[in-house]
Amino acid sequence: MRMRVEGPAKPGLRMESADGRRLVLVQGGVPVLFARQRVTRYGLHYARTGRYVSPLAPLRAELARTVAEFAEPGSEEWTDRWAAHAGAALRAADDGPLHEGEWHFAPDARHWFADCNWPKLLAHDPDRGHLTWFGYGDPDEDARDLLPLRALSHPEAPRVKAYRRQYREGILPPVFAWWISGLNSPVVLDGHDRLTAVLAEGGRPRVLLLSRAMDAAWVALWVEGPVREYELRLAALEGPLAPVRAANQSRELAAKLQAFDRTPDLTRAWPYQGGPAAWDAAAAAHIPGWAPDADR
Repeated sequence: MRMRVEGPAKPGLRMESADGRRLVLVQGGVPVLFARQRVTRYGLHYARTGRYVSPLAPLRAELARTVAEFAEPGSEEWTDRWAAHAGAALRAADDGPLHEGEWHFAPDARHWFADCNWPKLLAHDPDRGHLTWFGYGDPDEDARDLLPLRALSHPEAPRVKAYRRQYREGILPPVFAWWISGLNSPVVLDGHDRLTAVLAEGGRPRVLLLSRAMDAAWVALWVEGPVREYELRLAALEGPLAPVRAANQSRELAAKLQAFDRTPDLTRAWPYQGGPAAWDAAAAAHIPGWAPDADR
């Protein structure tokens, strides 16, 4: 789903930055996540403050069943219904990430989530940790594709157990995530307990990814090459199998165009008031003893 947002100019949940690759995610003026990119650009160190609150109201089982009755779970119609629900809720939220501009709220079209990385979240999700972007000798457990903004609940927690039942029924709503380019990672906006429930059941979560949309003019430039190549391939098709091959070529082009269209734009970050010194002081106050080695 693509949506146009008219405001606010500065959202309640936003990234702020200071020199020295310093980042902080702020919600309602309260820091919820500090991060420091490594100078080598191989990854980043992060620390959660435990203050994050989902901007969405809890999703009731009745709503999950209603949406599942409307459309087959996992289908495009089911996904669109949940995207519309969450999009409307985020528009109305004072402490959400939406600000003026074009946004996407849709399934991942770039194959960001690696199946092998999902099990790592339950086993390794420290409040103070490191995310590797490229490996290069970093611990294997640091290769995670999704960053929760609060500690994940125990798999036997009451709410998680309720979501596990919904998962087994096939009606569990998706996890809502937000792509943040400065982290080179999506974060969990809403659905921490749903995420835990799916992983505890040995499944893989359905994720709807919120991101800023690329400018339409840039997308049009990017797709010129694939479209021209597609037209040349179609023109060269001959023989009785030409219709089948043309259909395959059309599906491949559609997937490429969708991936281009859903490529996230850069996440906007506002300047952190007071610069690096103020960021260092805030980090020391909210996460005492955190000293990330960002110089390697």
